[in-house]
Order: sequence, then structure tokens, then C-alpha cells
Amino acid sequence: MTPAVELLASYWTISAGLPHTDREYSPFDFKDRVQSAASAGFKGFGIWHADLEHVLERYSLKEMKAILDDSGIQHVELEFLTDWFLEGERKKASDIRKRKLFEAAGVLRARHIKVGDFLQEPCFLPGLVDAFAVLCEEAAQHGTKIGFELMPFAMIRTLEESVAMVKDAGAPNGGIIFDLWHVVKLGIPSDNVCRVPMEYVVGVELNDGTVDAPWSLHEDTINHRRLCGEGEFDVRGFVQGMQKAGYTGPWGIEVLSAELRTLPLEELTTRAFRTTMAQFQ
Repeated sequence: MTPAVELLASYWTISAGLPHTDREYSPFDFKDRVQSAASAGFKGFGIWHADLEHVLERYSLKEMKAILDDSGIQHVELEFLTDWFLEGERKKASDIRKRKLFEAAGVLRARHIKVGDFLQEPCFLPGLVDAFAVLCEEAAQHGTKIGFELMPFAMIRTLEESVAMVKDAGAPNGGIIFDLWHVVKLGIPSDNVCRVPMEYVVGVELNDGTVDAPWSLHEDTINHRRLCGEGEFDVRGFVQGMQKAGYTGPWGIEVLSAELRTLPLEELTTRAFRTTMAQFQ
């Protein structure tokens, strides 16, 4: 029997937050966002680290958990941890954020925490393997998984290196998060992604966009992603391939879009759910 499709409202899709600014937190109230996402049909909900700090100014973690439970949210995603593989002052700052994310993961019963890199930091794979293994071991103590998001901006940017990192780390709660937008932009054939053993896959994120965009890669990723079925990606083909490969987890919908950030919350959640579910029919 085919498992029921459960969708996760990734943070940026419904938050109207402004990426890479001092206003990454959502202008929408946390409770309103959770309830709107749940009413639209979502079973999962994403929280960005800057938004978490903002929400905690009004709600406690226990209150957040109650809101999620009361709305029927079953999968919580936390993000984003960078610099976990470095040393020095940046690693110290990363450790502070890590402790906050781990504390939240424990109380909210988060399914996973997304980690990665945005600066293409030069590094060696053996060191990454060790750092990833340690991170996963720490995460296990808080009952959560670690998902490395493969993207063009990360310290490793190939499918082969990503698989090698999680495989060699040998952590049962660690793996890769495949975001279709990043897969397309990296030029990785979907068939190659679908051949990755499911034990190395923590999550899958869907979206749409322009294959060859006229603007910069950075501009493309934060302002011009599209809802599923509204761009040029073969979203349905990717979905079918991952299902055939055995993926049974929740499907994130992550769309960073300047256009969507102008819409009312209810329209964001209902359109995101409807267009994504259409890819499974």
C-alpha cells in the first residue's frame, strides 16, 4: 500500500520573512501560521532559527509545542545551522545557535534540523565526516535527526561527496536533504538522486523555477522560486522517482519568492498546499 502523502510547510514558503537580512523572522504570528498551515492540509511545519528567537519573545517552547499539537502538526523542521565544521570564533557562535536549536528540538520533538553552508567554505572531506558524525551524535541526545542540505553555496556541492560524508559518518540519524531547486541548479540528474539509498536521505523538498534564469544564482534562490507546477522543473517526475526509490517521509515545499512575500497568510498556505499536492495526482 502506498503511504499517505504528508506535506511540510517549509519556513520560507509561508513566513514572508526576508532572507539574509535582519528581518528574517515572520511578520505573521506563530499561532496564526501554524493554524493556517494545518487548515490548508499541512502535517509538517518549518521554523527558521531567527524566527525561533523572535517567537520565543511571546511564546515559550512548551506553548509552541501545544500550538503545534493542537493543530495536528506531526513533523517539525528546524533550521539552519552553519559553521558546525569550522574552528575558532565562528564555531563558537555556531555552537551557541546549535544549543538553541537542540533545546527547541527536544521540546518540540523536531523531526530534523537542517545544516549546511552558504559561503562555499574550503574544507577537506575527512574533517567534514568527523564533524558531521559528532553533530549527529549530539542531535541523537535530543531525539532528532541532522539533514545536510546539498546546495550550490555549500562547502561540498556534489552528490558523490554528500553521500560519502553521511555514509562515512555512519550516523543512523544523519543524512541528506534534497531540495529540487538545488538539484536542478547543480545540474544533478534526478535519476542519480533517486539512486541514493534511502538510509542516507533525511528529507525531500519540492519547488519549481526557471532552469536557465537571466538573473544571478543568489537572486534566483531568494526571490524567484515558484510553487510546484508554475515553472519549468519536472516536479512530478522527481516525485515519482523518489517514491519509486522508497522515500516515505514528509515532503517539504520550500519556495523563496518576492512575489509570495506580498500575499496574505491564508493565500500562501492554501496555494502552497494545493499546488504541491497536485504533483502527486
